[in-house]
Amino acid sequence: MSEDRRTRLKRWLESGELSLQPLTFPQRELWESSPLSVADPSNHICTFIEVRGLLTAEDCHAAVQGVINRQEVMRLSVLPGKEQPLQMIRVSGTPKMQFRHLSVSERHPEAVEELMQEAFSEPFDLVQGPLYRVNVLRRGADDHLLVLTIHHAIADGWSLGAFVQDLCAAHVLRLAGKTEGLPPVQLSYSAWGAAERAFWTGAEIEEHIPFWKSELAGAQRLLTTPVDLVAMATPLQRLVSHLPVNLGRVARDLARRHGVTLFSTLLTIFRITLSRWMDAHDIVVGTPMANRNKQSIRETMGYCSGVVPLRGRIEHDRPFSDSLRAIHQISVDSFAHAIPFVELMGALGDRPNPGHTPFFDVRFALQNHPVPDVAVSGMAFKLRMRSTGTARFHLGCEITENGEALEVVWLFRPKLFPKEEINNLGSFFEAVLARVARMPESRTAALTI
Repeated sequence: MSEDRRTRLKRWLESGELSLQPLTFPQRELWESSPLSVADPSNHICTFIEVRGLLTAEDCHAAVQGVINRQEVMRLSVLPGKEQPLQMIRVSGTPKMQFRHLSVSERHPEAVEELMQEAFSEPFDLVQGPLYRVNVLRRGADDHLLVLTIHHAIADGWSLGAFVQDLCAAHVLRLAGKTEGLPPVQLSYSAWGAAERAFWTGAEIEEHIPFWKSELAGAQRLLTTPVDLVAMATPLQRLVSHLPVNLGRVARDLARRHGVTLFSTLLTIFRITLSRWMDAHDIVVGTPMANRNKQSIRETMGYCSGVVPLRGRIEHDRPFSDSLRAIHQISVDSFAHAIPFVELMGALGDRPNPGHTPFFDVRFALQNHPVPDVAVSGMAFKLRMRSTGTARFHLGCEITENGEALEVVWLFRPKLFPKEEINNLGSFFEAVLARVARMPESRTAALTI
């Protein structure tokens, strides 16, 4: 850190304008498990909000200011430390926002996409902060695109819903001429982090370690050879498909009939697909866990989600129903024994290697956290997520519930998996689900012919 920054930091601390807090468990996981620098843009969460209605730059500035005042992480940056970094939390902040009127040529989808990619790929200054930026693209008098780029150190998928709700609430207060601002959240992000550290004592963590030593012993990885950092640094590409509504109903009906969750059902289909596609029958898949089970944290923005390794063995001579029940039970047991990922790494001695993250290379997620569409005072806000993925996996499948429909997003590194292969993987996934619909009691091998 430069001498000028040291002087400013000392002045802010002495004046009470800034406070220092330890990293939370999820933040430590980001710093300690990523094979790339935390500052790499691959750790950005990228999303956009379609806004219909009359909106000015002043309106946007005021609404974002309302979120900043309520949400601590919007005023958070990171101080490098001798042992580990620290959170720097400012008492106040001003919006990091640009409002841009698009020309006719810039309103074409390709040009808009290029502008969004520019915003998404610009790195953050982790020390100076803030760790978010808002770019408002005005395509017409009542047609705006609010592009939000936010660093994973201060947000997760759930946080995006909280951002939209606060943004809309702050805008409504402004329209009503009220100046008191949004009420404080029940639990700030740093207070949540302190409560987690108090709960996860060494003794509490130790209770769960025997389960994980047994569960992960001898597990396969998707990729057995190291991946070079050039491939790791290549941005994840996205391939989006939408399952026919009838297949979404099939998946939910399967879950109900077998007394399991939709997550377990889709995970089983994914594992069966992957086992045949990659000839990998016993791999570990990482999945996010919201960590928002208490009401006091549900309106708070911040990186609260954890990562849970899920092992699942696919035996092709067993009926699908057996595989489904087995994978559901493994998932239930794994979530019951979930501990902070960074503590699991330490206890099992698995550290990130070049081209590999601890325990898994594949991510699977069912995104069903609140992502609201909001209509207020003649305006409509629709949040459209790009991905909450980071540099820490090579292949991902994220499924989002949209009413009865299911959107499937495949995330992949093109240097490892050509797009044509991922296209085939997506088609195969849909075909396996369709076969399960026709032959729910078939053996797994019959589903992958």
